[in-house]
Amino acid sequence: MPEPTILLLDVMSTLVYDPFAVEMPAFFGLTFKEMFSRKDPTAWVEFELGQIDEDAFFSRFFLGERDVDAAAFREMLAGSYRYLDGVESMLEELSAAGAPMHTLSNYPDWWRVIESSLELSRWVDWTFVSCRMGVRKPDTEIYTRAAAQLGVAPGRCLFVDDREDNCAGARAAGMDAVVFEDAAQLTGALQARGVL
Repeated sequence: MPEPTILLLDVMSTLVYDPFAVEMPAFFGLTFKEMFSRKDPTAWVEFELGQIDEDAFFSRFFLGERDVDAAAFREMLAGSYRYLDGVESMLEELSAAGAPMHTLSNYPDWWRVIESSLELSRWVDWTFVSCRMGVRKPDTEIYTRAAAQLGVAPGRCLFVDDREDNCAGARAAGMDAVVFEDAAQLTGALQARGVL
């Protein structure tokens, strides 16, 4: 029997709704454009890399111009995260088929809020998150390190992400990759590859 394909799954905008563009600016009473123009240009990347903690991130988010109620912000996040349409049933089907699944996500320590709200680990192990690895997609290193940690060649892995540049990074590392559009499209891609 051939070894099963290992799925490496992005989380935000692939499995879970991302509140960055709507709920986050609304929390601050801003439009997305206003929030984007006022935020610190490097704090988010450093937060996703685990180089700064949440307190440091919030102290810098608006270039030190305003305080952020961290507890209220996390509550907003918890209430905003939800599975994208069709994703839960797809994950259930993959789990029933015995498909090994791991996250491979750029995200800060707020992945714990997602887990607390949605219990993604029922199906997918939170194995690779940028804040714990110190490297972000599409850097080739994150893909090669993931495969090495799993003890497999990159070619045994199928990476799924909503961004083509992240999929290109996976392909450069020797992995197959699928750009996520919706659960039905991904299910078809997985069936075509014999994963489902």
